Amino acid sequence: MERFKNKVALVTGSSQGIGAACALRLAAEGADIILNGRKLDERGEKLIAEIKALGRRAVFLEADISQVESVTSLVANAIKAYGKLDILVNNAGVEKNHNFWEVTEADFDLVMDTNLKGLFFGTQAFVKHCIANKIAGVVVNMSSVHEEIVFPHFAPYCASKGALKMLTRNLATELAPFNIRVNNVAPGAIATPINKSLLNDKEKLAKLLDNIPMKKLGTPEDVAGIVAFLASDDARYVTGSTYFVDGGLTYHYEEQ
Repeated sequence: MERFKNKVALVTGSSQGIGAACALRLAAEGADIILNGRKLDERGEKLIAEIKALGRRAVFLEADISQVESVTSLVANAIKAYGKLDILVNNAGVEKNHNFWEVTEADFDLVMDTNLKGLFFGTQAFVKHCIANKIAGVVVNMSSVHEEIVFPHFAPYCASKGALKMLTRNLATELAPFNIRVNNVAPGAIATPINKSLLNDKEKLAKLLDNIPMKKLGTPEDVAGIVAFLASDDARYVTGSTYFVDGGLTYHYEEQ
């Protein structure tokens, strides 16, 4: 099934993990893909080859999402690559583990600039393109269960995701007259390279699984499936929502 035939999608932070899975899922359903990361390496080259093997086009654009000039140039270059842009998946994000009283301004700025400010202005550039060209654009933001539940020692991260929750709802209302939809996907505990230390710590992993009703971690492909749904016409009447991909974690959670 090619739900994204003749569509072009930009997936930020797509060198590995959830972003890579999203890019592959959209390509498998017919989209041409703009990959993104700070630097093209063997992971990006492997993804390009995999997407081309699916019969789709792919290009990798280097950009630092935390810098407004860089992210707006990324969107402009993505549009130039294939002449248009239909889908923006704001996947890039960072987190820092610190006690609240030890968070530095630099730590705070990195998290907020990447997870909120860069996303804000990258989305703005995409929306301008959609309005100017009368494109029914779709934005899917990678939020987190921590837009809803606490995460001690990650205060800036939680603040950025809480702000993203409200931004998504606000933009959904403001952009609906232009037929532009905006939604969040909120992963819970997902088995990705960034969680390698957790996966290798049996005690911590056991405590986490106790909080998940389904008693297992999710996969990047689990998240990509929801992203593909929200980006598709199957979700044409869905905007301003957050879809949790968490095995039931969010409403059965206790901090240990």
